[in-house]
Amino acid sequence: MFEKISQHEQVVFCNDPASGLKAIIAIHNTTLGPALGGCRMRPYKSTDEALEDVLRLSRGMTYKCAGADVDFGGGKSVIIGDPTTDKSPALFRAFGQFVDSLNGRFYTGTDMGTTPSDFVHALKETECIVGVPDEYGGSGDSSVPTAQGVIYGLRATLQSLLGTEDLSEMSYSIQGLGKVGYKVAEQLIAAGARVYVTDINPQAEKSIVERAELLPGSVVVVEGNEIYGVDADIFVPCALGGVVNDETIDRLKVKAVVGSANNQLLEDKHGIYLQQKGILYGPDYIVNAGGLIQVADELYGPNKARVLNQTKAIYDSLLEIYKQSRELNLSTMEAANRFCEDRIEQRKKRNSFFSHHKRPKWSVRH
Repeated sequence: MFEKISQHEQVVFCNDPASGLKAIIAIHNTTLGPALGGCRMRPYKSTDEALEDVLRLSRGMTYKCAGADVDFGGGKSVIIGDPTTDKSPALFRAFGQFVDSLNGRFYTGTDMGTTPSDFVHALKETECIVGVPDEYGGSGDSSVPTAQGVIYGLRATLQSLLGTEDLSEMSYSIQGLGKVGYKVAEQLIAAGARVYVTDINPQAEKSIVERAELLPGSVVVVEGNEIYGVDADIFVPCALGGVVNDETIDRLKVKAVVGSANNQLLEDKHGIYLQQKGILYGPDYIVNAGGLIQVADELYGPNKARVLNQTKAIYDSLLEIYKQSRELNLSTMEAANRFCEDRIEQRKKRNSFFSHHKRPKWSVRH
């Protein structure tokens, strides 16, 4: 474990007996700017399990921030506890105090197990919070730019496969109709595409079927795991991670996998397996960066039009990654990692403004 920690700039263990807070903040890399990453709350079985998770997630944020070309580095935080029973205003205020003690090196907000309203309490202790509700100076629903980023990712994939950006040229199998998946499905159906969908919530499935009746395209609901074997052109995972694995890859009939779910590949090797099978993979941390772009932009003062404009960079980044993958005979995940590493290396000399760990001068919300 020490070897993994040594790859990070800073790891902070937070303990506040009065509120019951037990948390870990991991700062992986601040070459591009202060670390940015959400705060996850889970009833981890042990401190080691929580540490393993926060180290992995914070490293991923370094690559995600580089891929999205935002002026932030990678970080993440986890709170050890049951989000259904252990939350309290005092706990999040204590967490905010620990975040503030880092003097602007780390910005955080909602993630799995936490909500924007939780961080209204943390905001009383530190300015280094993003993704809070509109009424508290936040930027609102991040699923809008995330879904738009997926659409740009799909357009880039179509361009790479067919030389066209016309979404109606292919069919799509969408796993998950949450905030992001529903919006992606709606846009594809509006463009005239045929869409196959599945979700654990029957009401979400019913809603998209009713919505499709008013749009040019069509929708077919399939049962659970049947989504993997659907004879569609592009698989769009928008729910759980790890859904591209040894079992599902053999069932996929698609030409590409492009979606919003985090950590879609169960292991990195599955990116290579997709390539060997001739399936083009849009690396998830490139495709789903719209929400990250919004919370990063929030510190300039919320501007939804500016955020949606910035998500267009996902299209160009993905096309470049596809190009490098072909030219260097790498999997697209390997090409994406190299793309981000090159960007970090190129900007090392330019990003000296944060070398003394000052707060970003562009933080204007307060």
